[in-house]
Amino acid sequence: MRILFVGDIFGRPGRTIASEFIPKVRRELDIDMCIVNGENSAGGYGITDNCIRKLKSYGTDVITTGNHVWDRPESDTLLDDNPWLLRPANYPPGVAGRGDTVFELDGGMKVGVVNLQGRIFMPPIDCPFRVADSIVERLREETNIIVVDFHAEATSEKMAIGWYLDGRVSAVLGTHTHVMTADEKILPKGTAFITDAGMTGPHKSIIGVRVDQSLKRIINQVPSRFSPASEDLVFSAVFLEIDESSGKALTIKRIVKRKDE
Repeated sequence: MRILFVGDIFGRPGRTIASEFIPKVRRELDIDMCIVNGENSAGGYGITDNCIRKLKSYGTDVITTGNHVWDRPESDTLLDDNPWLLRPANYPPGVAGRGDTVFELDGGMKVGVVNLQGRIFMPPIDCPFRVADSIVERLREETNIIVVDFHAEATSEKMAIGWYLDGRVSAVLGTHTHVMTADEKILPKGTAFITDAGMTGPHKSIIGVRVDQSLKRIINQVPSRFSPASEDLVFSAVFLEIDESSGKALTIKRIVKRKDE
């Protein structure tokens, strides 16, 4: 089983380079399934129906998100109407949408996808560790292949949940910080891990935002509207190879490509 996980897609620039490389990498690496984090795909703030349709057209099977999924007024409707669009599972009961899904490939193989959010330097929501316990136990009744997008700020919390879920899921892949880390590994019990899968979008920026706008807010501490930068487009992703019978990871590799490569 070969899975492509694409790091946070930021605005139109991110969608532009994703449209070039998702199909290309799917062909080159014979990818069976593609998961992307799309919480910032609409102008750097949230996701829209148009963005969902575009990401699907590039070859995306499941879209994960994070805290910014709520930035658009239509979020509740989109989350309820799209079974392949996930929000973090550890939001309280009654919140729109779902935090996990089982995706069935054409050949009948099933892959569980779980979206969780951290709590350190993030909004105070339910415990991701306890929520993961119940979801993973349920999903393992259908499949041994489970991929977790852990959307969190603190590297320590990301590492902690990787070790906590080692041997119970196929991969724990961090998102949210928009900076790809170089610590990809397979943990002792067979779970692939990386602290952050990085950002697909404009890298001549401050985590996707125009440098001048970001500096102004940081220095002046006055609220202001951000807009995506547009230069140095980079595709950031993670390639996973997973044993179909055991669900254990065999390979994890970072993929970083610039436009026109």
